[in-house]
Amino acid sequence: MRTREPSGGGGLRSALALLTVVGGAAAPSGAAVPWFPVVGAVVGLAVGGAWWGASQAWPRPVAAAVAVVVDLALTGLLHFDGLCDSADGLLAPMPRERRLEVMRSPGVGAFGATAAAAVLLVRWASLAALAPAPLLVAGLWAASRTWMAAIMGWVPYARPSGLASSFAPGARARWALGVGVPLCFALGMAWRAGPGAAALVAGAFGAAAVAWVGWRRVGGYTGDVLGAAGVVAETVGLLAAAARW
Repeated sequence: MRTREPSGGGGLRSALALLTVVGGAAAPSGAAVPWFPVVGAVVGLAVGGAWWGASQAWPRPVAAAVAVVVDLALTGLLHFDGLCDSADGLLAPMPRERRLEVMRSPGVGAFGATAAAAVLLVRWASLAALAPAPLLVAGLWAASRTWMAAIMGWVPYARPSGLASSFAPGARARWALGVGVPLCFALGMAWRAGPGAAALVAGAFGAAAVAWVGWRRVGGYTGDVLGAAGVVAETVGLLAAAARW
């Protein structure tokens, strides 16, 4: 029997609660998945708006730092925590059965700290090299959440149970792609057609690389892998956008 995707505020609230610090407490649900790209675009517009606003008062490097901090604040460090945990569990040399245990640990090791520092540096430098562009950030952030949904739809879950297992994607991932791909490319290309599209494609390869490493080393994705894929997609996209076109 075919079921209709929920289109009301429940899915949106769940997506906001999971992906940001707003929206109130809400349990993860499959209804949230189609809203991932929309929430990403909203967060990106907020980050891009802060970037633009800060540039009116400070030089570009300071405005770029403000944008990085606003993003961390709006997402509650959730995705960066996933980046750190994934780096510790997926990159450090250890037996396969230990990787998921390390990723579940609340501590941050050398691989996680190094990955976080490198990503923050690249994000800041890329933003500092660009004129403030809220549409670019909105497009890349919408894309990162779109790729998260795609990973849930086509990569197996690596744990017997866990937070991300509550999403029950599949058809919902296709909904997210149907919404997210046109949305992110419309926003990115509204900034600059060629460079915007190139940045989005580069970000997609970044997310795919993280998903591939997760599949190879722990048998699929976890919530941490999703967060890492999103952060890497955004960072690679910003790096591509900052190239000398």
